[in-house]
Amino acid sequence: MAVEEMHEASACKQVDAGITRVFQLLGKRWTGQIVAVLVGHPAHFTELRRAIPGISERMLSDRLTELGAAGLVVREVDEGPPLRVSYRLTEAGAALEPALDALAAWAKQHLPEPCAERFPG
Repeated sequence: MAVEEMHEASACKQVDAGITRVFQLLGKRWTGQIVAVLVGHPAHFTELRRAIPGISERMLSDRLTELGAAGLVVREVDEGPPLRVSYRLTEAGAALEPALDALAAWAKQHLPEPCAERFPG
């Protein structure tokens, strides 16, 4: 049997629409890390920024807005004084915890940490 016959377009499995939607949102840089930090407890903007090295304020703000629009994160304002804004996961956002735990365990087993010798700074 020819390789071409084995790889007919009609024989290819189509990606699940749900997987597509998940990775369109969570596959964006920083989004998964933000959700992971918020699992279990709310956090203020500055706490999120410190917890995710390398993320800019603008990017954090953009990603939080996207997560809010998707119904995964809620922005809460404490009138203070001082005025403080915190973010927490919604029920839908918190439901991601088992999936994130599974992905973290998979990464520990299958994606070893890069070592300094292989990737010099």
